[in-house]
Amino acid sequence: MENQATLYNETAGSRVSDTPRGPRKKKTVGKVLEAVMNAALFICGMIAVAFVLVISVYLVISGIPAVQEIGLGEFLLGERWYASTGDFGILAFILTSIAGTSGAILVGVPIGLMTAIFLAKVAPPKVAAVIHTAVELLAGIPSVVYGLVGIILLVPAIRVAFDLPSGATLLAAIVVLAIMILPSIISVSETALRAVPQEYEEASLALGATYIETVFRVSVPAARSGIATSIVLGIGRAIGEAMAIMMVAGNVPNMPGLLTPVRFLTTAIVSEMSYASVGSLHRNALFSIGLVLFLFIMMINVFLTVFIKRKKED
Repeated sequence: MENQATLYNETAGSRVSDTPRGPRKKKTVGKVLEAVMNAALFICGMIAVAFVLVISVYLVISGIPAVQEIGLGEFLLGERWYASTGDFGILAFILTSIAGTSGAILVGVPIGLMTAIFLAKVAPPKVAAVIHTAVELLAGIPSVVYGLVGIILLVPAIRVAFDLPSGATLLAAIVVLAIMILPSIISVSETALRAVPQEYEEASLALGATYIETVFRVSVPAARSGIATSIVLGIGRAIGEAMAIMMVAGNVPNMPGLLTPVRFLTTAIVSEMSYASVGSLHRNALFSIGLVLFLFIMMINVFLTVFIKRKKED
């Protein structure tokens, strides 16, 4: 009996001592997996930062020599761009890019925002599903297709409507850009509007406001950070587009005019990089255009980010 009791106690003791090993092993494995995932996420984040730094450094190294040789004032404020005569002034390109992007934002933002409000707050579910699918398809269309449609339909229509020799003008570029930025504005703004807490709208309705007043005075202001983000994405898409704009804008280095063939910063790089000889001032000037475009986009992003933060603090 004593031997059996001793055996039972030893067995029970061994079982008691063995039971915590399972949870301990799981905790150890979980900690290892967590450490591995943290390391993987950190590496991915550092890779993204490294890409930005490499691009920035490369543009600075490649763009500074041309600016030093031409002169900063002559390069940024010069109105003539003729590689054959050594004139490399990009003021016309800068003003054209600003005018084209501003026009596209003025046209695209109201249409995109109203569409997002309709999809998020007004449209029946079946109608919203159909329109949302169409917006997603619009986002998946390649930019060259927009350019082809613009050449076939928009450019001839502008030529006939305004009795011009060619309909490839800044107006055509603005219309194409406005259409191209719609998917980004609609999708992000709709998501931001759907994320507004329902309690906000219920409180407004309880105070006697109509539903439309609630949408525009409560929901839209509450979603302003997401709407501002959609505008930033739209600006980035508009100012960075090249292929479609080159096909409908005329690609002529003129000062901007609504019914004038023009050339954007992006189209200047695309149209001349293929035949600019390596190491020449011409090629370095094209890299300088890329640097100016990069700095321009960074300034817009910083400005809008600061603006959004101030609005949140207020």
